[in-house]
Amino acid sequence: MSDPIKHECGIALLRLLKPLEYYKEKYGTAFYGVNKMYLMMEKQHNRGQDGAGLASIKLNMEPGERYISRVRSAQPQPIQDIFSQINQRINNTMALDPKTHEDVAYQKQHVPYIGELFLGHVRYGTFGKNSIESVHPFLRQNNWMHRNLIVAGNFNMTNVKELFGNLVELGQHPKEMADTVTVMEKIGHFLDDAVAKLYKKVKKEGYSKREASPHIAERLDVAKILRKASKNWDGGYAMGGLLGHGDAFLLRDPSGIRPAYYYMDDEVVVVASERPAIQTVFNVKYEDVRELTPGNAIIIKKNGKVTTEEILPALERKACSFERIYFSRGSDKEIYQERKMLGKLVFPEILRSIEDDLTNTVFSYIPNTAETSFFGMVKEAQNYLNKKKEEQILALGPNITREELHKIIDVRPRIEKVAIKDAKLRTFITQDSSRDDLVTHVYDITYGSVGKEDNLVIIDDSIVRGTTLKKSILRMLDRLSPKKIVVVSSAPQIRYPDCYGIDMAKLEDFIAFRAAVELHKEQDTLSILEKIYNKCVAQAEKATNQSENFVKELYEAFTPEEISNKIAELLSPQDIGTKVEIIYQTIENLHVACPDNPGDWYFTGDYPTPGGNRVVNKAFMNFYEGKNERAY
Repeated sequence: MSDPIKHECGIALLRLLKPLEYYKEKYGTAFYGVNKMYLMMEKQHNRGQDGAGLASIKLNMEPGERYISRVRSAQPQPIQDIFSQINQRINNTMALDPKTHEDVAYQKQHVPYIGELFLGHVRYGTFGKNSIESVHPFLRQNNWMHRNLIVAGNFNMTNVKELFGNLVELGQHPKEMADTVTVMEKIGHFLDDAVAKLYKKVKKEGYSKREASPHIAERLDVAKILRKASKNWDGGYAMGGLLGHGDAFLLRDPSGIRPAYYYMDDEVVVVASERPAIQTVFNVKYEDVRELTPGNAIIIKKNGKVTTEEILPALERKACSFERIYFSRGSDKEIYQERKMLGKLVFPEILRSIEDDLTNTVFSYIPNTAETSFFGMVKEAQNYLNKKKEEQILALGPNITREELHKIIDVRPRIEKVAIKDAKLRTFITQDSSRDDLVTHVYDITYGSVGKEDNLVIIDDSIVRGTTLKKSILRMLDRLSPKKIVVVSSAPQIRYPDCYGIDMAKLEDFIAFRAAVELHKEQDTLSILEKIYNKCVAQAEKATNQSENFVKELYEAFTPEEISNKIAELLSPQDIGTKVEIIYQTIENLHVACPDNPGDWYFTGDYPTPGGNRVVNKAFMNFYEGKNERAY
């Protein structure tokens, strides 16, 4: 509950389909593309706090003129930092000659970032890698315009070592074994190969070396390059790329794990990780923004032709549901309804916990993303009360008095803003006892909002590690001295690590995992850990596609309720005076709320790719061996 979880990245790809003079005349500026990219990246700020980058390409520039510009930042406010740098570069250039302010041709030739093609990226760093070298977009440079490659993505690959080995077999010498570098070099290898073959073909047709370039650009088959490059990829990805001469693409993984949406008209083609970002920035309707089909790429040729092509056959759809619950912008029409439904569907369990006593129950939430599921929960409480009121009124019949009527209809769910997050407190003291005392005060409470006879129900999106819940939230809520604290998670128990872009990599971090281990310890069945470990070790030598998730066996002996009860016990501070109960969403209700996003491997262990099973087994081996390292 309110533990910080670092998330996958956000991408924005924009192609202007008209000459820059068109945008100057219609919108008053040739900087239309830069302005839209700033908005697109800010509207996806929720996906990146640790770094941001932007690359642009100018079409049809003469030799010797700069046509690629890139800026990246790992500063505390990275989006503002990169656009501050861009604005400074633009202003400095424009200040040289005020007469050029209306001269679009001059601006394109001399001012950086005034181009037709843009790729932006915002990121969360994982595993402490927050240096500028880790910030997208990545650039693979070459004197041949066609071989320049810019890549940015929202992804993690589970088989990086295998992909790295493939590059070595091809004769390459990659500078590091990072999935971004590995993927870019794989695309780059087949791009180089395709350009070389086209060059030979065009030369045979009688064109000179200089004349060959536009023919290579026109004939380059981006889809074919992507099919070859992505053949052995195992992971979740939305991968964007620009080629130096002006082609662009964005490829989505065949299970649809990571999201990608696009919009196009006669002025622009835009692709992004978030649908509402496109809607807001370009002022278009929900139905005009399309979801990119899993396994497909949207390809924009230099000449402006746009196609969507199948790169890999679509697999069973496993679009990430946890993303919908926690990370995506809640302004999306579908996500807003899904989050409300999650709150609604968990209400019956809440009702059981408070023994139908809505009169003496206060409902609240931990800010801020849980607010929507809170609305759904409260609305369902209102529906429940309305049915009870109807029965009471009908039972009293036509002789009901005004006082009796008001006594019934005045009952409504009690809603309070109980928990308030203070400004981020810096734990500048290193000793654990002092630090824990500071962490306790990250949240404050509204005194007098809850009585001693009241149940306090507080909802959040998820309870992953439970650290903040134990060290801060429960201690603060206990000061209100309620009869009972009911902590509600709109997501099911998170039992398994992610390996497709969300920074949840170690099993022992999960409170559900620790609860299952404790239950086995109490039942004297802890030997199951060794059995699972031996199975994981035996399978580690087999091919990835033969992997199965053995960690599931850890949970099979217990019901979800038993694990939830143990979690409540583990997270309740020893000196707390109030009884704590924890309620999680069920898997079944998750699928009801998010029917089109059935990717639930965090909760069920049903990974969408074979590499996921290998990763979870490796994570268990790391836990068993006491290794504090990533499993992929």
